[in-house]
Amino acid sequence: MPLYESTFITRQDLSRQDITKITDSFVSIVEQGGGKIVKNEYWGLRNLAYRIRKNRKGHYAMLAIDAPIAAVKEMERNMGINEDIIRVLTVRVETIEEGPTAMMQQSRSRDDYVADTETTDVVVVAAAEETLN
Repeated sequence: MPLYESTFITRQDLSRQDITKITDSFVSIVEQGGGKIVKNEYWGLRNLAYRIRKNRKGHYAMLAIDAPIAAVKEMERNMGINEDIIRVLTVRVETIEEGPTAMMQQSRSRDDYVADTETTDVVVVAAAEETLN
């Protein structure tokens, strides 16, 4: 079966649970059409380059899909009907990469940086307290 990557952006005022429900509905549509979801990633709330339907931010999610074209078309049709979704991009790919996407690796590296700076701050504070005593 052909492979696809579908990325969609939802409104900024939705909760994480709402995003999960929306994503699960698309997963069920693909599975009913005879396909399967290879990868399901939530990329988080990000700034948009320009306003879309009065939204300055949006929740990004990506689905890697192994399904027939009819299942993907039905999923895209439902995405177009859903008022919570503000943008969709589905592309056909030759292969689906193993492991996390670049967007997920980028967010992890930022988290690692924050964790490293917190540890460094604790060491610096402890050293400053020793110097004062």
